[in-house]
Amino acid sequence: MAERPISPHLQIWKWGPHMAVSILHRITGDGLALVGLGVLLWWLGALAGGETSYNVFRDAMTSPLGIVVLVGLTWAFFTHLMSGLRHFVLDMGAGYELTVNKTWSIAAPLLGVVLTGLFWAQVLAK
Repeated sequence: MAERPISPHLQIWKWGPHMAVSILHRITGDGLALVGLGVLLWWLGALAGGETSYNVFRDAMTSPLGIVVLVGLTWAFFTHLMSGLRHFVLDMGAGYELTVNKTWSIAAPLLGVVLTGLFWAQVLAK
């Protein structure tokens, strides 16, 4: 029996920021789908349930744990958005040069943090 060639795996590939941001893109997408959908459905149910239900939701989301969840969802949204824009540019065939790819791989999550901070600064300023 002939030996089949083995596919490159994690032992062969050298880790880089592009791999990390790709994994982070998947994690933030899953988090938005699971946690974000849960919060959205709870909010819609609270709206439909009347004033008492909505007050329970509001109290939960304005508690310290609720704020952590909302800030986390906001961070996941902006990080996923920036990473998605990076993937969109790559899908068009641009940005594959090593320095450009590395720069945008590092910038995408950092922009997510900056945009989250700006968003919450705007929300809390009102």
